[in-house]
Amino acid sequence: MEAGNFHEADGFDDDGRPRRTGTLWTASAHIITAVIGSGVLSLAWAIAQLGWVAGPTAMLLFAFVTYYTATLLAECYRTGDPDTGKRNYTYMDAVRSNLGGAKVAFCGVIQYANLVGVAIGYTIAASISMKAIRRAGCFHKNGHADPCKSSSTPYMILFGVVQILFSQIPDFDQIWWLSIVAAVMSFTYSSIGLSLGIAQTVSNGGFKGSLTGISIGADVTSTQKIWHTLQAFGDIAFAYSFSNILIEIQDTIKAPPPSEAKVMKKATSLSVATTTVFYMLCGCMGYAAFGDNAPDNLLTGFGFYEPFWLLDIANVAIVVHLVGAYQVFCQPIFAFVERRANATWPDNAFITRELHVGPFALSLFRLTWRSAFVCVTTVVAMLLPFFGDVVGLLGAVSFWPLTVYFPVEMYIKQRRVPRGSTKWICLQTLSVTCLFVSIAAAAGSIADVVDALKVYRPFSG
Repeated sequence: MEAGNFHEADGFDDDGRPRRTGTLWTASAHIITAVIGSGVLSLAWAIAQLGWVAGPTAMLLFAFVTYYTATLLAECYRTGDPDTGKRNYTYMDAVRSNLGGAKVAFCGVIQYANLVGVAIGYTIAASISMKAIRRAGCFHKNGHADPCKSSSTPYMILFGVVQILFSQIPDFDQIWWLSIVAAVMSFTYSSIGLSLGIAQTVSNGGFKGSLTGISIGADVTSTQKIWHTLQAFGDIAFAYSFSNILIEIQDTIKAPPPSEAKVMKKATSLSVATTTVFYMLCGCMGYAAFGDNAPDNLLTGFGFYEPFWLLDIANVAIVVHLVGAYQVFCQPIFAFVERRANATWPDNAFITRELHVGPFALSLFRLTWRSAFVCVTTVVAMLLPFFGDVVGLLGAVSFWPLTVYFPVEMYIKQRRVPRGSTKWICLQTLSVTCLFVSIAAAAGSIADVVDALKVYRPFSG
């Protein structure tokens, strides 16, 4: 193991694992696939709650916090020397190496619960887009007065079947091509949403909206205004979330030089800058086009009806993107369970035996466990099809611990930042501020989920 050159010459990295091949571009593709998700489509609604001043300001602040804490987290991939120190393969490994104790279990519960939640949210989002394709054709044929109702359940089942197939790809490093396709798709539908928003704004003869967002009146009570404002913060937080898989993405980058941390920081800056520009354009133009009536999903809430074929292209792109994004977020869960199973039952043929077919490595255990996981997330998605509320809650619950708290605490420990120093005080102030934002946003999202549950019947969506 210590003879790194021997392993590298033999097709292995310094830790004895197969040589990693990831680059700045593949890491950026993974991040963009994770970040520019369906969350972008709820940003016009979020800005409508906050207004022209607080909305864009909140997006820029969340972008900066996400970027800064991601650079802190990238430093924690290796413990000790940034080029030759011990690798941490997962977020939990990094927490274990730097913090240890009960924080490892806390991190594991939050991280994997969040990843499961994202899988459920993406199943819901994909079914909404598939249903929107059918409804767009119906509206075009029968007119906008036709309710064009249909159930999202068959579309969730279809999405689940596709995910069972793609879930058989063994690990993160082998889905780089899926991430690149997904990243292209995300730019496709974001660009269509942006173009339609600009066209609608021009058609309106000017910008809609106000400095303070939706006004309190007959349709919106003061309590609803508060809850929706808090939920908007959760939506924006979710739109930037990728810290929960940053270490796993970094583990695909090829060995130094340059160090994985340097490559990851460049990939993070490139990705966050790119997504922020898209987010500002899509969110602001959506709000400019619809003002207070901005839907919680820009391309499926039928703010636009025509051209229906362009909406169909955008929604197909969303579905293709979500197929890739689902895998990016679920591969860490798959890897965690399979590593534990291999360590516990190393001689069990059911767990260890594999048959390689192209990019797929088929094993009975992987087929059984991953298929069961997809089935469970699909069934839960059928029970919780109120997308906007789920998005806000996911963003709020995971934002502070995974995006801020753990990166800050690990960086302080690894770099030995003196307690009470200016840097330590600034980092802790950032962490506490983000904790309050997370609590407030979670409260707003829970209130909306409770309201949605009052009128929802399971499996009727």
